[in-house]
This record gives sequence, C-alpha cells and structure tokens, in this order.
Amino acid sequence: MTTALATAAPPVSLIRLHYLWYVAAALAVMVAAIVIGNLWFLNWVHVMSGVLWTGIDLFMGFVIGPILRRVDVPVRKAILTRLTPVTLFLLPTLSIITGTAGWFLAVQMGLTQLPWPQFGWIAAALVLVTLMTLQGIGYLLPTSLRICLELQKERPDGAWIGRTMSRFYYVVASQGAMQVAIIVVMARLVTGV
Repeated sequence: MTTALATAAPPVSLIRLHYLWYVAAALAVMVAAIVIGNLWFLNWVHVMSGVLWTGIDLFMGFVIGPILRRVDVPVRKAILTRLTPVTLFLLPTLSIITGTAGWFLAVQMGLTQLPWPQFGWIAAALVLVTLMTLQGIGYLLPTSLRICLELQKERPDGAWIGRTMSRFYYVVASQGAMQVAIIVVMARLVTGV
C-alpha cells in the first residue's frame, strides 16, 4: 500500500525558487548583525545558525541516513524528493551564516589576536567550519541533487544509486564527526581558552 502510494505520487519539483526569499532574509539578518556590531545579536545569529546546522546534520546523518538505507526505492524516492528541496537551500545557508558570523564574532571579541596555543582553538574552529562547508556545498549537496534527479526517472539506475549512497554515507559520517569536534571546540571557546 505504501509502495503504491509512493510510486503514484506526482513528481515534486526539486528547485523551489521561492525559498530564495528565506535565504535572502537569513543573510540579511546576518549582515545586519555584522553591521550593527552588537555582540549579543551577532553571537545569537552565530549560535542559532550553528545549532540548527549541527542538529540537522547529526539528525540527517545518524537518524535519517540509516533509515533511508533500509527502505525500498519507492519509499526512499518519496522521502528524498520532499527532503531535498528544503535542504538544498537550508543547509548551505546555515553553513555560510554560521562560519561568517563566527568569524566576525571572533574578530569583535579579540579572539583572532590570541597568542599561540590559545589561537589554535580559533584555527581549529575555522578549519572545521571551512571543511564542513566545502564538503557540504561541494559534495553532499550536489550528490543529493543527482540522486534525487535519478530517482525521478522512470527507471532509476539502482546500482548507481547504491554505489553513490555508499560513498555518500561515509562523507555524512565524517561530517557528523566534524560536527561533534566543532562542539568540543566551541565548548572550549565558551569556557575560556
């Protein structure tokens, strides 16, 4: 019954341009926080975007990912074609806002002027956020989109999807590990370096 419903569902558009308004609004809030220079507001933008990014990444990687690996292709198709349009805009926006607001926050708080080895914690945060952002925008996002486009075909290439998803899950696991590492770094920065 579920398989028949998933198969009979009309195709869902993967690119929803009206989401660009939400992206623009979120980026405008970030720019306002940077321009105003209010430490609390900038910290709030950084923390909220970071919590959302980390939470979504960990939930997707450790909860949704394993579930998707075990469901039938029609069910996977139904889930991914509804999930991808949202994550296509949400996750890159959160990663860009988190890193950018974090950098300006570190500069405003004088953390970029710390001597070594204290500056090592700032460098670790910068490296982790840069790696996660590049990995997400450069590999995870395009791969998700390609898989969704393949699943929308009348006869999707199951073998290609399987191979691609195997690599994809390793990258998602590394993203999850980096998210946990950034939590450790942020906890260290909050408690003082």
